[in-house]
Amino acid sequence: MKLNKTEILEYQRNEPPYLMMDCATKIEPGKYAHGYKELKEDEWFFKVHWKGDPNMPGMLQVEAMTQMAALAILTLPGNKGKKMYLSSANDLKFIKKVLPNKIFHIETKILSFKRGLAVCEGLGKVDNEIASKAKFILILPDEILKYNLEKKS
Repeated sequence: MKLNKTEILEYQRNEPPYLMMDCATKIEPGKYAHGYKELKEDEWFFKVHWKGDPNMPGMLQVEAMTQMAALAILTLPGNKGKKMYLSSANDLKFIKKVLPNKIFHIETKILSFKRGLAVCEGLGKVDNEIASKAKFILILPDEILKYNLEKKS
């Protein structure tokens, strides 16, 4: 499965300028999603981070990874357009600056998805070199509610 920006917006709720991907080049629902963001010189975050030394903020790199990983869950049957939230992130590594006029390639993998909880990992690459990586947990609240024992009692 491949999605352009318009199709991505059908599956998930982030919108420009906070949408951190332009294309999902390869998606295997429930397993992985890969894609990229073209980093233009006039991106809003380059204007403020840092003057005279622009760099894509590390947490926006992680956001790009979480948005891409969410597509792997939101493309599963019945999940299109649902909300997903980042629950936690760890093992964050920022290795290389991510600069204007580059392409930020995003590779994510779903390590497990059970009862609305997705354990994921992601890589951000520039010029075929790892720029950042992270492990994180995403939640799909609609799915979690199905298992809420307090409400069933």
